[in-house]
Amino acid sequence: MAGNDAENFARLAAIVRELRAKCPWDREQTLATLGKHLIEEAYETADAIDSQAASGIADELGDLLAQSIFAAVIAEQETALSLNQILTQAADKLIRRHPHVYGENKAETADEVVANWSRIKAEERRRAGAQSALDGVGRAMPALLRAEKLGLRARDAGMDWADIHAVLAKVREEMDEVEGALSRNDLSAAAEELGDMLLALGNAPRFIGQSAEEVLRRACDKFARRFRMVEARAAAKGLELTQLTPAQIDQLWQAVKLD
Repeated sequence: MAGNDAENFARLAAIVRELRAKCPWDREQTLATLGKHLIEEAYETADAIDSQAASGIADELGDLLAQSIFAAVIAEQETALSLNQILTQAADKLIRRHPHVYGENKAETADEVVANWSRIKAEERRRAGAQSALDGVGRAMPALLRAEKLGLRARDAGMDWADIHAVLAKVREEMDEVEGALSRNDLSAAAEELGDMLLALGNAPRFIGQSAEEVLRRACDKFARRFRMVEARAAAKGLELTQLTPAQIDQLWQAVKLD
């Protein structure tokens, strides 16, 4: 359909409002129930971006935008907010957090932009009554993302590991504590120490300029690709993995790694 951005946005918002009024499923939704759908759409959008297919990216971005507008429409009914207020606040926030574009601040590099952004956000949190640098890091975030963000907030507040070697030393320390708990058959303590180890490890990638989520995503993709190859090689021999010994499976795995 032809039209400018404003016209098409208004059309989408109008459709979302109509569905909220007339569709039984849409009428039943609340902000609480919609949260999982927003998360699902965000991940599907990320997958589409990874695939680099323009049609898929457009489709998933559209779904994510529609879900966001739907959340805003529900917020109008459940709170004192309005879609117009949400859009205005979003625009004002972008202007406020980009003083190098809309103000007199200077930022010649991406690192300078991030530093300014972090400083402005910290000041906004203080004005909003935050008591800790960690306030506002949502508990509902995926745990890996939350671990990394907690580490970044702590860094900005002045506490961090010196470098990645210090992070890995902490990981090894926690691993030793896991082993100690297991030797005592204290599974609860072992789980707690495993959590500490994962928290530290989740912060390691940022010390080499990487995202923990993306590093783990790539590792999952690699594992899935190699596992399917192991399955295929076993199937070529008329076997399933459950029929093989651990040593035989490892032999297949090592062969796949060499390909």
